[in-house]
Amino acid sequence: MPARKLALSDRAKAEVADGLIALRTELQVPDEFLAEVIAAAERAAKEPRLPELDRTDLELIRIDPEGSRDLDQALHLAESGDGFVVSYAIADVGAFVEPDGPIDAEAHRRGQTLYAPDRRTPLHPPVLSEDAASLLPDQVRPAVLWTLTLDRSGIQTGVTVERALVRSREQLTYLQAQQELDGGSARPSLELLRTVGQLREQQERDRGGVSLPIPEQQVAVADDHWTLEFRSPLPVEGWNAQISLLTGMAAARIMLDGGIGVLRTLPPAEDSSLHRLRRIAKALRISWPDELSYPEFVRTLDPAQARDAAMLAACTSLFRGAGYAAFDGAPPEQPQHAALAVEYAHATAPLRRLVDRYVSEVCLALAAGQPVPDRIRAGLSALPEAMAASEQQAKRYERAVLDLVELAVLRSAGDTVFDAMVTELDERKDRGKLVVAEPAVEASVRGDRLRLGEELRVRLIKDELDRGSVVFEPA
Repeated sequence: MPARKLALSDRAKAEVADGLIALRTELQVPDEFLAEVIAAAERAAKEPRLPELDRTDLELIRIDPEGSRDLDQALHLAESGDGFVVSYAIADVGAFVEPDGPIDAEAHRRGQTLYAPDRRTPLHPPVLSEDAASLLPDQVRPAVLWTLTLDRSGIQTGVTVERALVRSREQLTYLQAQQELDGGSARPSLELLRTVGQLREQQERDRGGVSLPIPEQQVAVADDHWTLEFRSPLPVEGWNAQISLLTGMAAARIMLDGGIGVLRTLPPAEDSSLHRLRRIAKALRISWPDELSYPEFVRTLDPAQARDAAMLAACTSLFRGAGYAAFDGAPPEQPQHAALAVEYAHATAPLRRLVDRYVSEVCLALAAGQPVPDRIRAGLSALPEAMAASEQQAKRYERAVLDLVELAVLRSAGDTVFDAMVTELDERKDRGKLVVAEPAVEASVRGDRLRLGEELRVRLIKDELDRGSVVFEPA
């Protein structure tokens, strides 16, 4: 979808800056790290607990958003006689963080890294998350190395997980990786990422799972220009994500077999929610034959098309109640992640998410036939509540930041009328949500006889804008 760069006035930029400060205060977003936490991180950066196994021979590469420095994963793929070998190195945060120490305590308070256009609020001090523990190119780093074997159809046939020294060779952006693949000059490991990624996508289809390629509303800042845009994921992002999902599924199986761990869970959808989605598809004038299952239907949608993007946004409401389930003994009553149609655990982003470090430590112990460390075992039960609180804070922060920037951009746009599509309606059909294509805005709409999927011209309600709310009405 298109995006427009707007040079904000000095007043608008000051208002955004002040608004972001106020948001962080209101939502209790953590500020700078305490001196004792920074000191502990600096000590740990100099003296990590290094493993004996050296796998710096692996030609690992990274694929990340542009500008990323908190690098959790690096991968290498190779063919074997009867299938494929996926080597997936995950940053070994446990090599730097002492359980119950100041870094650990602060990570529990934060839960996860928070993002805004002007700053990142990291889970760990940057001396670790963006340097000593990060899998930066050409740096030897301790890692949790997953080695997963697959057959020719992409089915996992084996797994090992162990601590090892690794060295990633290069960091590619998603766009660079996609261009390399599209240009026919991709290195063997990247070419195999496409092959294995597509095989894993087929495995996902076969088990009834589905991943939603939802266009992401995001803010980019460069010099005096602020961009609001809806960005659809590139194919390579999906293939890269499949490697992360594969690892998370392997981690879940190790923990379930071992009788201890923490899963990422999502309850099954209710029939009433599916019926509602079919009504939305009809209102959006999108064909959904009766014989086509929900996962198959989602795969017919093109996120670059406005109606399909609206349908994908509605599909996010099908599965609700995502959470974490810790267990020590009997498995959780409902262990599955319904959207993936399999048991799954968050295991591949320990620099940015607290729970992943626990999953790594549990899997490492179980794979080595050793008891799970007492401090890790004791901390499992509190993880679901801690992660739920941090996720709620992250979602509120992200939405509030987008709302703030939307206000500034729309005040600077100068236009009074915009092209939009209605994407959601209440029962009375006089209030709902819409998407403005340019600039990329999601907002409320009011008006008589609104129709779902309707394309219309809208204007801002000035009184609402003056009060700090973005609300449109038909022009």
